[in-house]
Amino acid sequence: MSVQLSKTTLIKTRISVEPEWVDYNGHMNLAFYVLAFDKSTDTFYDQLGIGLDYRAEQDSSMFTLGINVDYLREVFQGDELLITTQLLEVDKKRLRYIHQMYQGDAEQPVAVNECLAIHVNMSSRKSEPFPAVTQLRIDEAMAAHQHLAQPASAGRLLGKKL
Repeated sequence: MSVQLSKTTLIKTRISVEPEWVDYNGHMNLAFYVLAFDKSTDTFYDQLGIGLDYRAEQDSSMFTLGINVDYLREVFQGDELLITTQLLEVDKKRLRYIHQMYQGDAEQPVAVNECLAIHVNMSSRKSEPFPAVTQLRIDEAMAAHQHLAQPASAGRLLGKKL
């Protein structure tokens, strides 16, 4: 499997805000932003060849080490969301990537989710490097994304003084 990414195309996921995702304030609850981003991670991993089939074939999977989520604007029941995914950084067993959520085809994101994930052998439950063929696919994706400008929020740290 080869990663088919153009130099101008991010991995895209489209999803709608479900009625059960709306809280008592009338907008999408924060937990469901994370769920929508997680569905985008599934799409992203499938594109990289490290999704559900990979787990079955290689006895390996990706575990999330940490995330940052920024909620920028409300979204509501029935809103159509577009989530783009950009690979920011890779090494022998880790990926750092960012999702940007848009309402419809708007130009400004409504939320941003940055993730750090690690490759894990499911039998040992320990991290290990990607197999060579997997690393090649990931490196191809990184080459397709490395020229893209990183969102301003990428790499930010939590914990600023209030």
